[in-house]
Amino acid sequence: MKKAQLSGSLRANVGKKDTQALRKEGRVPCVLYGQGEQIHFSVRAVDVQKLIFSPDVYQVELDIEGGKKAVAIIQDLQMHPVKDTPVHVDFLELDDKKRVKVSLPLRHEGSAIGVMNGGKLRQPYRKLRVIGLPGDLPDAVTVNVSDLRIGQSVRISDLDIDGVEFLEPANAVVLGVKMARGAVADEEEEEGEEAAEGDAPAEGGEE
Repeated sequence: MKKAQLSGSLRANVGKKDTQALRKEGRVPCVLYGQGEQIHFSVRAVDVQKLIFSPDVYQVELDIEGGKKAVAIIQDLQMHPVKDTPVHVDFLELDDKKRVKVSLPLRHEGSAIGVMNGGKLRQPYRKLRVIGLPGDLPDAVTVNVSDLRIGQSVRISDLDIDGVEFLEPANAVVLGVKMARGAVADEEEEEGEEAAEGDAPAEGGEE
């Protein structure tokens, strides 16, 4: 997983007035948990927004006032219903020896044969839920779709990443090529090629 850094300031009070005051100052209240006592702190809104609105998932290296350093992931997030800005963030501290659940972005590479024949690439999932040790988790789940023909698909059961277990149903389709208007089915294309070869005159023969 990609890494990012955040600096935090300890919160002296965790009441409603203190929370409102922090937000007016352009800061977001946060809590760190998972390894012992919870720690309440705040970070600059502009800093945490860079992580929230990114398509990537990050292991966040936290440097909290008072000497507390931790590596964590964003576990829960509360957003303002109108402004679409973060109002509270929960961080889960990671342990190298404990598996953690995360949602990794799904990406594809290559040009599918079916798409080049006029089909349309379908991607029902933008992220996939997985579980694994922090050191085993990749930046994203990347699938090569070059060999996909019209009507073919990639399912969860087709994916294999060392040390990573997928939590979506095994038969769930994550990528596929479906027929689109004007598309040429692979069989028709192959038949057309064979017919063209059959109509072509033999080398040295009469046309």
